[in-house]
Amino acid sequence: MESITKNRQTTEVLRRLVERTYGAESVPVDEDFAHEITEGWFNVAYRITLRDGRRVVLKIAPPAEIAVLTREVGMMRAEIEAIRLVAERTTVPVPRIDHVDLTHEVVDADLFFMEYVDADNFGFTAGAGLLDDEVVASGNRQLGALNREINTIVGPHFGPLLGAGWPTWREAFTKMIDDTLADGERVGIDLGWSSADIRGVLAENADALDEVTEPRLVEVDLWAKNSMIRDGRIVAVLDHERAVYGDPLMEAGLTGIDMPSFGDPSDFMVGFGLTTMTEAQRARRRLYSLYLAMIMVVETKYRGHTDTEVYDWGRRELDGVMAALGRVRVAG
Repeated sequence: MESITKNRQTTEVLRRLVERTYGAESVPVDEDFAHEITEGWFNVAYRITLRDGRRVVLKIAPPAEIAVLTREVGMMRAEIEAIRLVAERTTVPVPRIDHVDLTHEVVDADLFFMEYVDADNFGFTAGAGLLDDEVVASGNRQLGALNREINTIVGPHFGPLLGAGWPTWREAFTKMIDDTLADGERVGIDLGWSSADIRGVLAENADALDEVTEPRLVEVDLWAKNSMIRDGRIVAVLDHERAVYGDPLMEAGLTGIDMPSFGDPSDFMVGFGLTTMTEAQRARRRLYSLYLAMIMVVETKYRGHTDTEVYDWGRRELDGVMAALGRVRVAG
């Protein structure tokens, strides 16, 4: 995916980073040692082959001068913390981090090297029709179970993994909505709904947020395209950068409940252990879909998209979620 946030580097810079991490004897001598992994939307990532043939992955955060969403400030450091937590407190497979560089001495951005997982991207392989239906169903059930295990990690507060948080989920989630509204206003993007409309539906359903009393580690972005599969088994979960302490019902695998374009969540729900939902849970799930749809619209400006395809899709999804929350656009 193309985005102005991708902090691409020259082969000379990549060699310097390899030397700092793995030593001079590991610096590649050929020119074809680095290949960009293009599927992501935010950070730049490279698959790098070291001189001895080992493959590793390098992730680099956006350039310092590029504006990002409020939730994306320092996001790579949150990902590193999320990987640490998952690796230390669960059996969920995550890539091993080899080296973290927060010095900005070579590149003016946070970066880290991690192991290369020799497997297929589950989401892209399934989408290309290269996996049997039962393998896809099983993979989604596995993702649900892995996600449920991640949610067993309890945090010290609600909100971001690093820094100060909030004592209640209502406060933390309200701040997330307010930040996204402010991000949109900053770049003058049209959500199709006023800030008052969105804050209104949040206020009408906020009591449901108060049912969440324990801050759990929530991946937020764990879906098929952020996982790797080999021989029918999920062998790695990737991209933990958007994780927060909050409500497990916010997980991406449940998005299809309210936004069918994200696919049928039934198999994920089986693994996740979710069979029925109360009215309060349904209200919360709709609010989380509202938040996602808002971000889908707002981030198009921050990614520098020149076409309107993603923006238009986000607007349609936002309209649908607002309708589910009882708001219908008045013509005229």
